[in-house]
Amino acid sequence: MSAEPAAKRVVAFVDGQNLFYAAKKAFGSQHPDYDVRKLSEWVCRSRGWSLSSVRFYTGVPDQDFSEVADEVRLIAAEQGRWIKIASAFPSSPASRDSRGINKTDWIKIDRGTYEACSDPRDYGLSARPETRK
Repeated sequence: MSAEPAAKRVVAFVDGQNLFYAAKKAFGSQHPDYDVRKLSEWVCRSRGWSLSSVRFYTGVPDQDFSEVADEVRLIAAEQGRWIKIASAFPSSPASRDSRGINKTDWIKIDRGTYEACSDPRDYGLSARPETRK
């Protein structure tokens, strides 16, 4: 593995479904009201990293991303690249999930931070009173 660089560039990968359901469990969110760019910027700013880009995806949640972390580390080592893999996740006393992906650095997102990174647009939800309380 190569030496740790002074400046760390980040490509954030955000799983929309996992983030929504984790925020629902932790904070009671009723719809995906997060801004992935703001959340990614917060994670980077809190660690002194530089955000290069954000990749947003949705899909069936995988229970074991630690296998992916192992593969990414192997590829980085083969290419002589330094890499850090971190898992940021909503956390509150109400959520049972108090940990991130195994074999990654865990970064907890509290309610205040999550709300500060919400998307101010309501995407027409205010027209449907049953979804806003």
